[in-house]
Amino acid sequence: MREAIGIDNRAVSHFQMGVLFFVFMTGSSIINIPGPLIGKAGNGAWLSLLLSGGLGFCMLGCVLYLHRRFPELTFVQYSRKLIGPALTAVLSVVAITFLLQMQSAIVVDVGLFMISSMLRETPIYAFTIMIFIIAALSARAGLEVMARMFTLIMFTSAFFLLFVLVVGLPDYDPSLLLPIMPEGIKPVLHGAYFSFGFPYVEVFLFGMLLPFVHKQSANKLPRTMAITLLLNIVTLCGTTLCAIMIFGLEAGERPYVLYSLARVVEFQEIVQRMESIIGMSLILGSYMKVTITLFVLSLFLSQLLGMKDYRVLVMPLALIGFLMGLVDFDGVSEWVGTVTVLHPVWASAGFAVPLVLLAVIAAIKGDKNQGG
Repeated sequence: MREAIGIDNRAVSHFQMGVLFFVFMTGSSIINIPGPLIGKAGNGAWLSLLLSGGLGFCMLGCVLYLHRRFPELTFVQYSRKLIGPALTAVLSVVAITFLLQMQSAIVVDVGLFMISSMLRETPIYAFTIMIFIIAALSARAGLEVMARMFTLIMFTSAFFLLFVLVVGLPDYDPSLLLPIMPEGIKPVLHGAYFSFGFPYVEVFLFGMLLPFVHKQSANKLPRTMAITLLLNIVTLCGTTLCAIMIFGLEAGERPYVLYSLARVVEFQEIVQRMESIIGMSLILGSYMKVTITLFVLSLFLSQLLGMKDYRVLVMPLALIGFLMGLVDFDGVSEWVGTVTVLHPVWASAGFAVPLVLLAVIAAIKGDKNQGG
């Protein structure tokens, strides 16, 4: 099987793939989603997450269906099998361009957080270049190494996050959760559109990773992936509700609302100013997400070009991502507009449309074969 996808013989278990899936979907979104989402959907932000999470399950269903039909092939390989090399290349153009933009956006967001919250006098490229170098080295190490390392980081970050949310219990005001939809359904739908573009449409990337799961764990993979996505939705909804119960609708004006929450909660004057551990969680979560994105981008492009080793492309693609971050960033307001308005459309065109199209074609061809 590993020869079929053009990589080394190392594989991961269904649990390790679930870890990769959780850190990818939750790592940076748990810091970046609640504030802007509350700004768009108000107290109905958690409803927006339920709607976009439901669409995320549809994306996951398509990925798992195609994986079941072609268990030893990645997205690029079964796309060629279904629609041919030429159409695969055409469909891949938007996906590749967005993957390039996506890796740059993840790292630039960390840089913006650092220069706006912690080290204001430091140039943004001082942070972005270090993250890209470490992410590139991790991606070159392979998926098995990434899965083992990210498991420890995930549990550590989850512990700190849960600790901050639990310590804040005395400060929560449930009355701030009402009214849920004072302006009707439109803000909730707007929030669902935003949160589908980030992170739920990005489930697409795991169409490139599922063949790495070894055969002994293959039958447990669908259940693991579904539980992981459900856990992600619950985590984001819970964090969003906690932010509203602390700040009310003012949370929508805070881009890093979880960081702000950690600054105000305290435990009997013993535990105070816990924002540093949330800042660390943001950096680690974004590092893990950009590493997975860079790995998928390198594998995607190498298979599209017929190359045998994805590692050849990792460093050049990381350099391109770093340079794009320098060129694309003209200011915080313009960057926020690009991420919230352009990215959902771009991601849907590059990820959702090809995935659904291939799933429909695979289902039609399967039905015809069965009929024959």
